[in-house]
Amino acid sequence: MNIISATFLCSSQKASQCPAGDMREFAFIGRSNVGKSSLINMLTQRTGLAKVSGTPGKTRLINHFTINGQWALVDLPGYGYAKVSRRERSGFSSLITDYVLNREQLYYLFVLIDARHEPLRIDLEFIRFLGVHGVPFGIAFTKADKLSQAQLDRNIGNYRKQLSEEWEELPRMFVTSSEKGRGRDEILDFIENCLEQS
Repeated sequence: MNIISATFLCSSQKASQCPAGDMREFAFIGRSNVGKSSLINMLTQRTGLAKVSGTPGKTRLINHFTINGQWALVDLPGYGYAKVSRRERSGFSSLITDYVLNREQLYYLFVLIDARHEPLRIDLEFIRFLGVHGVPFGIAFTKADKLSQAQLDRNIGNYRKQLSEEWEELPRMFVTSSEKGRGRDEILDFIENCLEQS
């Protein structure tokens, strides 16, 4: 897929405020500081499309971007460990839950996981939550360039092993690096294939 245009559409404070219409939405979510904004900018090749910050938890709204006038890329708030108040954090979880469970236009959810870490409980719990509710999703491992290939294979293997204890069929997995552009073609080709399925 060639991305010809990527434009900011709107921000929403709750799922009910999200744009109307039947454009398919491919959403991106992950733990705070997982590199979500950098990945979105890498995929679209637009440096400042999503705001990159060194402070976790900066995305507090549902941000919609229209890609090629054909589909919507949705940037969701991060979950867990954000340096915000407990009241705000509970608001994020309800915002995320409302969108993920009730947004009819959501076609696929990319769950971003930092490839540098061993399986974290918060990520496993969120993945379990998606499975229980039948939300279509895949896993995108980020920051793959920060590891040797052996370390990367070991960490991803640990996730596969852990998930295999609960899942008969593992979710689709993508390996990405925003700095190196790794995984861009795989994710965009996957989205393109989804769009071709009527």
